[in-house]
Amino acid sequence: MFGWLKTERRERRRTVRLDRKYLEARSRRFLKIYLDADETRKPQFYRAVEEASKRCQPADSGLPPSELEDAQIAEATSRAAMKIVLERTASKKDDRLADFLTDAYATVGIAYHRAAGAYTMDQEMQELGTAAVHLLTIATSYTDAQK
Repeated sequence: MFGWLKTERRERRRTVRLDRKYLEARSRRFLKIYLDADETRKPQFYRAVEEASKRCQPADSGLPPSELEDAQIAEATSRAAMKIVLERTASKKDDRLADFLTDAYATVGIAYHRAAGAYTMDQEMQELGTAAVHLLTIATSYTDAQK
């Protein structure tokens, strides 16, 4: 039993380390720019985050969504966002729109890892994740209201 706890703790530390390396700066930049944006620009952030979240949902897991637990869905969504961020970063375009979209995916990755409980041992990442979750919630509400 204790070996399982150690393995889980080690995996969480690894997750936090990778998120700090690849997602944290991009997510912080996205959230800061969002907070500095005027009300006419904020819908762009909502649409970008909502679209990134939809594209990262685990539709290809083979299991119906009702059989997956919330933490599994959140973890799979975060992994998909990380994969997209790494792919987009590897293409190294000097394009503001591409960076904006990559930052949106990073924010989605952080939000879903927060929802999965990956940051329980890291207060700073937990706070960043909470901000990302709030933005994703606002974005979902906004896009639902637009329909």
